[in-house]
Amino acid sequence: MINLQTVSLLDLLPQSIKNDPIMAAAAASIDAELQMTTAMIAKLDIFGRTEEWTDEETDELAWQYHVDYYDPDLSIEQKRLLVKNAIPFHRRKGTPSAVEDLISILFGEGKVEEWFEYGGDPHHFQVITNNSDVTNARAEEFIQAVDSVKRLSSVLDRVTISQVEDLNIYFGGALHMGEVMKVGV
Repeated sequence: MINLQTVSLLDLLPQSIKNDPIMAAAAASIDAELQMTTAMIAKLDIFGRTEEWTDEETDELAWQYHVDYYDPDLSIEQKRLLVKNAIPFHRRKGTPSAVEDLISILFGEGKVEEWFEYGGDPHHFQVITNNSDVTNARAEEFIQAVDSVKRLSSVLDRVTISQVEDLNIYFGGALHMGEVMKVGV
């Protein structure tokens, strides 16, 4: 298989003209330009090199792809994920999975329960997350993020914070079996 980054035009010439010194010189003179152009083409794949994006590039790409919820103060990893997922978010906007994915990028795990799953009013939903910062420091940010991808007709009832801990459970039991006998006198 031919590697476009390292191929020489001389390797691609047919055997009939490969030995011609003029053609060999022409092919060699074009090689540098060809390899430089190939290197520039690799930079066109924006989403293939997300790990290389700077803060400024990520901010510009967020504007370009109309990221619904974007905060320039987020970590670079979170911003890159938001931009990388902008198109899939736009495709699934208004669905519980879009809300869950956005919550997982910004706040950790999150699960959406629709109104019929917990006995709420029609078109309402609740979010269950494991991030305790949602109620304290980042509550407003959480609500803005959810509002940016939820259906406009749906209403967020509540945010439930769940915490899972590995705890030792001790169980003790006792069993006493006996029989009372009275001997008559």
